[in-house]
Amino acid sequence: MSVEKVIFLGTGRRKSSTARIRLSEGTGKLVANGSDFESYFTHENFAKQAYRPLLTVELREKIDVEANVSGGGVAGQAGAVAHGIARALQKLNPELRAALKKAGHLKRDPREKERKKPGQPGARKRFQFSKR
Repeated sequence: MSVEKVIFLGTGRRKSSTARIRLSEGTGKLVANGSDFESYFTHENFAKQAYRPLLTVELREKIDVEANVSGGGVAGQAGAVAHGIARALQKLNPELRAALKKAGHLKRDPREKERKKPGQPGARKRFQFSKR
């Protein structure tokens, strides 16, 4: 019979991306949408950004992460995964909250794309003004 793993869940959001995270104790395996972080996130900086909360609390080699990410682009998805990992780590061990909060991992980044306004070509840009 198999031994049941204890799984901790966390949801992270950034821009228009959403990440559903599953944490369990293991060997440091990081998976996003079925592929490892290094191959899923096109640039190594995005992969590092995604698992930065694990480095903050020094659990990179002891925790397995399985992420289901959707929406937005690569940068937003990396931020969403980091946010979700931080929230799940907090459930795993409430004592990690202080370190995660100090590093800024628990705060949801509120910056989103501003909507286009009517009578303008974009959110802030105006059509060219002509006096005559």
